[in-house]
Amino acid sequence: MNVLEKVPVREQDAAVRATNFEEVCLGYNKEEAMEEAARCIGCKNAACVKGCPVSIDIPGFIGQVKEGNIEEAYKIINEASSLPAVCGRVCPQESQCEGKCIRGLKGDPISIGKLERFVADWAFENDVHPEPPKEKNGKKVAVIGSGPAGVTCAGDLAKLGYDVTVFEALHELGGVLVYGIPEFRLPKERVVRKEIENVKRLGVKFETNVVVGKSVTIDQLMEDEGFEAVFIGSGAGLPKFMGIPGENANGVFSANEYLTRSNLMKAFREESRTPIMQARKVAVVGGGNVAMDAARTALRLGAEVHIVYRRSEAELPARVEEVHHAKEEGIIFDLLTNPVEILSDENGWVSGIKCIKMELGEPDASGRRRPVEVPGSEFIIDVDAVIMSLGTSPNPLISSTTEGLEVNKWKCIIAEEDNGKTTKEGVYAGGDAVTGAATVILAMGAGRAGAKGIHEFLSNK
Repeated sequence: MNVLEKVPVREQDAAVRATNFEEVCLGYNKEEAMEEAARCIGCKNAACVKGCPVSIDIPGFIGQVKEGNIEEAYKIINEASSLPAVCGRVCPQESQCEGKCIRGLKGDPISIGKLERFVADWAFENDVHPEPPKEKNGKKVAVIGSGPAGVTCAGDLAKLGYDVTVFEALHELGGVLVYGIPEFRLPKERVVRKEIENVKRLGVKFETNVVVGKSVTIDQLMEDEGFEAVFIGSGAGLPKFMGIPGENANGVFSANEYLTRSNLMKAFREESRTPIMQARKVAVVGGGNVAMDAARTALRLGAEVHIVYRRSEAELPARVEEVHHAKEEGIIFDLLTNPVEILSDENGWVSGIKCIKMELGEPDASGRRRPVEVPGSEFIIDVDAVIMSLGTSPNPLISSTTEGLEVNKWKCIIAEEDNGKTTKEGVYAGGDAVTGAATVILAMGAGRAGAKGIHEFLSNK
């Protein structure tokens, strides 16, 4: 065994997976996991823990995997995370825990995410679940949204003895985990549903089809239904567009709509009653993880797919692993390219996308080099569908129906980072509703902070 190199993880062959929606990464078996765990040097003051937004005891759980004590490893992870099987699959470990791994200074960092996934999957297979709290404290808390922020907050509060009810606007639980992330990256039945069931085992109640701000207001929850605190984890589901000519043509989608049709409503299945466009050639505008998800979904539905991104590959915000998988599957990257107009035929359907070449100038406020148009470099890509993946912002429904709840100029709820406290007493918030679109693990970290804030508030009340 070469301790400088990580144990390779098995994956579906690119040519095969590009035609199906089965999970791409197959994960470690027990022997592979133990071998990878043996590479960990068990740092006393572990930098990897500081890189984890939910502060999992990473050396602790990896040490148990190394010895083959997988149930103990699961218990350690579960102290900090309610969604380990999800995090092991979709967290950007390379810029968080693994990015700070000391082993990575001379060789490959430990595959922390793949080990976390293995432990969580082992627990599913061996019927190992988190323990419910022994005592309830009689205090009721409402959580709005069953995505990663809401579920994490609910799980942490339930472990502390609170009576928690989660209100979800959709008919399925999981938020962005079920509507935003494709099956080939995050299986819904085998992973998401089982993680939610584990949170239910802690005593958390869930109510679906409840649109807070319409079905019921936050004030009604607190004044009429006896909830002593509320956590808002409603995410950011409002899509952004470019505002260029032709954007209203038939065949232009937000990535949110396109992915929701496929992921939540299973439009990729032949028997599904939800339609989804079976395009011949698709342009996906954007370079984040959502853009990769939309592109790889369109590819599996039979299209030739182009990623159109205005900066270079070095500036792509998507995870390196997602870009690598997209390239392996045959996605075409049109980099340093920006759309200026969407063209349509006489019936109003997309017929092409007019773009202009870009070059990188001086760094902007984000620290990335600013893209500048190259005069006279316009060209047309022949496509029949365009998917806009330019980020999302929070839906203003909750903030507009809750007096005393302040938002910033982007309509994001104003909340304190370390405890989720908002400008309205007893109301806490976290995740994309506060930050705008970000990662699953950052939303989970905000959910933990919100649970801590609510516990402090109700303990001192």
